Amino acid sequence: MSNLDEKQIKRLRNLIKEAEINLLAAKELLISLVGDGEELSHQAPSEQVDGEDVIEGIFDGQSMIGYNGKIYPVQANYASKSHLVQGDVLKLTIADGGKFLFKQIGPAPRKQLIATISQRDGNYFAQAESKDYKILLASVTHFKLSVGAQATIVVPENNPEAEWAAVEAPL
Repeated sequence: MSNLDEKQIKRLRNLIKEAEINLLAAKELLISLVGDGEELSHQAPSEQVDGEDVIEGIFDGQSMIGYNGKIYPVQANYASKSHLVQGDVLKLTIADGGKFLFKQIGPAPRKQLIATISQRDGNYFAQAESKDYKILLASVTHFKLSVGAQATIVVPENNPEAEWAAVEAPL
C-alpha cells in the first residue's frame, strides 16, 4: 500500500468519525424537538453489565455523545488528564449509585502542536498554526498555565474543523 493510499484511508476514517459525531448531534437535536426519539429505534441501546448501564459514544471536546443519542458530561479532570480529543470513542459505565465512570476505548489519530495560551470572555484557548483551540479550565489549572505561556497540545490529526485541544504539557 502506498503512502498516498494510507493517507486517503486515514482521511476517510476521520471523515467517518466526524460524520458519526455530526449524526449523533443531529439525532440529539431531533430528540429535543420531537420527544423521546422512538422513531430513531436503530440507535444502539445501552447494555446492562452486572446491573450497571454501559454506553458507548464519541467525545466532542467536553461531553460524550452516546450512540443512544444522549449527551453525557465528561468530568473535566478526567478529560484533561487523559488528554481526550474530539473523536475519541468512550465507554461510560453508570454505577448503581449513579456515578459516571468513563474509559477511553478508541483513541482518534492525534498530532502534537506547540501552542500559546490566551484568554477571551473567560475561556482559555491554545493558539497553534494560526488557529485558536478551546482548552479545558481543568488543564489550565492543573498545569498552572498563564496567558502567554507555551504548551504542547494534542489535536485530532485529520480534523481541521476540531475546536478543542488537550493540553499535554507546559513548555
